[in-house]
Amino acid sequence: MREPQLFTEWVQHRKLFDRDVRLPVLLDKVAVKTLVAAMLGADWIIPTLWHGHDLPHLTPWPTPLVVKPRGGCNQVAFVRKIDDWPKARRMVRRWSGARYGRWLDEWAYGKVPRGLIVEPYIGSDQILPIDYKCFVFGGRVEFVQVHLDRASAHRWIVMDRRWRRVSPATSDPDPIAPATLDRIIIAAETLAADYDFLRADFYEVDGVPLFGELTVYPGSGLLPVIPPSLDRRMGEFWRAAREAR
Repeated sequence: MREPQLFTEWVQHRKLFDRDVRLPVLLDKVAVKTLVAAMLGADWIIPTLWHGHDLPHLTPWPTPLVVKPRGGCNQVAFVRKIDDWPKARRMVRRWSGARYGRWLDEWAYGKVPRGLIVEPYIGSDQILPIDYKCFVFGGRVEFVQVHLDRASAHRWIVMDRRWRRVSPATSDPDPIAPATLDRIIIAAETLAADYDFLRADFYEVDGVPLFGELTVYPGSGLLPVIPPSLDRRMGEFWRAAREAR
């Protein structure tokens, strides 16, 4: 782990050794919006309906909406109608049972203040918007992971910055590039300019690019990168970015 070669090894290296005090702010779903608005503009930000600690017994906000923890990953409650609110409150109680990041040694998550955030739902009925996850090494986007059908048959396809397919080899056709791809790439590179590696996530809704989140531990370094050659290639980009600083 002291001489990582693969991308997944680099993620483990960051978990074990990187205590950059800037990382928790990047993972804080409340604080990062202020940072991104200052760097990209307020029009990139999904509005915040509320943030705090305790959800009210009844929702005062119009549905549909989304409830998330202030710091965490893969924790989200979709409230498409009023009847979904009690379920969302039960999910929140489960999230509060343990501090996120501790069990996978993700140091930066443990430094994010506890709390919740409520945002408007930006999907269409049961369909979630396509998620474009930009892998930025040394301030340059090298790959875009395109997440499809996230609410049902979730899968992803990796494209390079010139929108050529990298992986995986499946029956899915190549995804169509978002109309605002150039703007998304510039935005991702702006946000990640001062880091060896960051993943910057975006959506495109009605032709408008929107910031999603920043990630410093993709998959906690435990999800396999397919094919293995891509894991090594990404690792080489990370190493080159680190050596260039």
